[in-house]
Amino acid sequence: MKFTTLAAALATTAAVAFSAGTFAQSSMKISISIAQNSHQGIAIDTMAKEVEKRTSGRIKIQPFYSGSLGGERESIEAVQLGTQELTFSSTGPVPNFVPEARILDIPFLFRDKAHARAVLDGPIGQELLAKFESKGFKALAWGENGVRHMTNNKRAVNAPEDLKGLKMRTMENPVHIAAYKGFGIVTTPMAFPEVFTALQQGTVDGQENPLSVIMASKFEQVQKHLSLTGHVYSPGIFLMNKAAFDKLSAADKQIFIDAAREGVKANRARVDEDDAKGVAELRAKGMQVIDVDKAKFVAALGPVNAEFEKQFGKANIDRIRAVK
Repeated sequence: MKFTTLAAALATTAAVAFSAGTFAQSSMKISISIAQNSHQGIAIDTMAKEVEKRTSGRIKIQPFYSGSLGGERESIEAVQLGTQELTFSSTGPVPNFVPEARILDIPFLFRDKAHARAVLDGPIGQELLAKFESKGFKALAWGENGVRHMTNNKRAVNAPEDLKGLKMRTMENPVHIAAYKGFGIVTTPMAFPEVFTALQQGTVDGQENPLSVIMASKFEQVQKHLSLTGHVYSPGIFLMNKAAFDKLSAADKQIFIDAAREGVKANRARVDEDDAKGVAELRAKGMQVIDVDKAKFVAALGPVNAEFEKQFGKANIDRIRAVK
């Protein structure tokens, strides 16, 4: 009798343990380097909510904002090492990990956002996402950072020659640095969380970012001139540690991919919203906004673009430009 009772108790305990293990809640971290109230914030918040909803709360993703887990490069390194599961980043530091992604940062490569989205959502973008796997990442989806423009505190930039000698913060990206040197800019690579203070203290004269980032970071408080150069389209990307992704069930893997895609929809919609209202808002806050003749800036980079054609292959660049 005692043996039967003991066996039943052990069986019940095992069943409870199995049940707890089956429904055990797991928690993951995701980060961005800018504020929550931004196109990147809505991207990671949407993804986190979708994962929690679609797994009935089994998997929770905790978002971290404003570089609280480090700048973009540090967060990507953490994801690669597995000390954090997820991040959403611009492609600025990505070529340091996946060199094939450098081609996307060529200035004036894309006609507009619609062209860039068509490239990233099509075969070229999917081919590039696959390149991340051998580097320790699962690239879940391309998102968007936006079309980059230049701000500074020194002078109005109406033409390329006005950029000469300006000390500008740039991303830690070899393609950007080569291009900006072509304009005569004194490039100062710097992690994003340091930028506001550097502008405030005059360590650098200016910086370049999409309107969404300029607004979310309140750069109008420390920058006077905004030139709508639209010199680079800056993609975003959802990255996950590959080992963490591989541990998921097939169903959960699809949930993460689908949740990231929902995050991208919200992210792109917010970029569109910021682009539509950004210039008026920044003017109202005191920035002097200049519409430039973009053709002059394209022409000024002629020699640099010739080097990019050698580096990346003209056929590869033409393939991107040919996408409708």
